[in-house]
Amino acid sequence: MAKTANINIRIDPEIKSSAEKLFSSFGITISDAINIFLRKSIMDGGLPFEMKQPRYNAETEAAMDEARAIMDGRIQAKRYSSAHALFEELDAGTDGESC
Repeated sequence: MAKTANINIRIDPEIKSSAEKLFSSFGITISDAINIFLRKSIMDGGLPFEMKQPRYNAETEAAMDEARAIMDGRIQAKRYSSAHALFEELDAGTDGESC
């Protein structure tokens, strides 16, 4: 049996659980997956994937900016008196005032 070394890491329990479920569907453990990651990193001479900031189109960026402004309280979110009122506005294709 090959000698092994231990690595201790801290990870969010939900992330660990999700990873265990994913890797078990491939028939491997988290340790196996980490070994694969490390071996691939060594083979590639770096991380085995490209690291970059996600880029979105202008419409998506504007929607995310609006969502952040709503969450920060800088602008008011549109409100409707009922789901019916929301769907009426959507069907009309207008940007009318809140009902």
